[in-house]
Amino acid sequence: MKLKTRIFGILEPGDEDSRYFDPFITVLIVLNVAAVVLETVDWLNASYGRLFRAFDLFSVAVFTVEYILRAWSCTENPRFRAPISGRLRYLITPMAIIDLLAILPFYLPFVIPDLRFVRALRLFRLFRILKLARYSDALKTFAEVLNLKKEELGVTLFATLIMLTVASSMVYEAENEVQPEAFANIPDAMWWGVVTLTTVGYGDIYPKTPLGKFIGSFVVIAGVGLFALPAGILASGFNEVLQRRKEKHRKKMICPHCHRYIGDYVMMKEEEDE
Repeated sequence: MKLKTRIFGILEPGDEDSRYFDPFITVLIVLNVAAVVLETVDWLNASYGRLFRAFDLFSVAVFTVEYILRAWSCTENPRFRAPISGRLRYLITPMAIIDLLAILPFYLPFVIPDLRFVRALRLFRLFRILKLARYSDALKTFAEVLNLKKEELGVTLFATLIMLTVASSMVYEAENEVQPEAFANIPDAMWWGVVTLTTVGYGDIYPKTPLGKFIGSFVVIAGVGLFALPAGILASGFNEVLQRRKEKHRKKMICPHCHRYIGDYVMMKEEEDE
């Protein structure tokens, strides 16, 4: 077996050669996210700061080697067979971009030595958690559902934005004279619109005029129905994806000779044995 083929098999999730690499990289990603979170605790960072930095260096080295090897061995995939254009097409795939984002915060400070920029980049290490999408069936399923229902979710989001803009504009007209600080302009009123449409209602900003209260009541009721739509769309999407997988699995179990479902034959044999 060629070295490139072997490396491609090791890096490809679900391949027989990747049975050791997949758990290792998954645990490494989870530990990286935990390290980013724990670093924000002052006493932990003061006591174990050097350990955190050493672990980050080790992780960046592993992720960098993984990224380079994936870019090198991707030509084993028929989709990226061409040596140059194939690799370029691979590098702009979503997972390749996520792999790049996982290591970019470490290297950029060497190019842009702005301390404020460096501090901001530290948080971007959390992008490493997105690498789990390659190894988690649950995240793959969720991504498939989002891709399947992207048009419906897009329409729902557009309707939400329209409702937010209209509600914020109306409550601004109703409340601006009475509460010029809270509803100074429509963008400020949009904060009220967001917390009202989501039915959170923090209570920091609320209408006081009768017209404003009427608008607020309508927005709360509309928000309950509006935010129930994405839940229904996602539930429908999960059902469709799982149904497709069942059908795909069933087709694989069709006998090529008699064209019968093998599961039916197994059930008949079990009944005969009983």
